[in-house]
Amino acid sequence: MDEIFKRRSVRSFTSEPVGPEKTQQLLRAAMQAPSACNTQAWEFIAVTDRSMLDRIAESHPYAKMCREATLAIIVLACPDMQSGISDGFFPQDCAAVTENILLEAVSLGLGAVWCGVYPKERLISLMRELMGIPEDRIPFNIIAVGYPRTEPKVVDRYDPAKVHYDRYGKR
Repeated sequence: MDEIFKRRSVRSFTSEPVGPEKTQQLLRAAMQAPSACNTQAWEFIAVTDRSMLDRIAESHPYAKMCREATLAIIVLACPDMQSGISDGFFPQDCAAVTENILLEAVSLGLGAVWCGVYPKERLISLMRELMGIPEDRIPFNIIAVGYPRTEPKVVDRYDPAKVHYDRYGKR
């Protein structure tokens, strides 16, 4: 549970590579996420190529930190894998995947930050073109990963004013 409270959006990284073992561990954690009707309607692109990380940083207005990151994981939604009652739940599924990656990064001594792509059509098109993503896959986000340049500060964000009991307005 410590990882939940230690997790921060880390945007500045050292040049030390994440490495294939930790990359695989992040992806294993991702695939343990819950999904609607257990459809697991996701795929991933693990980017370690320096020139590609730089291209992502240059192209995506919210992913400049990929210039310092040694790994980026692009979460892809696969809506064609969902139907019936699971249809349309890929945003929740991909968000759960992403949080698993962010928490596992903390447990591995890494830092990470979630850079949004979906639902911005311009960013979706940009990432499809840059990464060769087919039309039946939706780039959901980019997660920049690396070793943090500084130790993130732990902050308690609990706010009892945001909690209602039994019905709205009852505190």
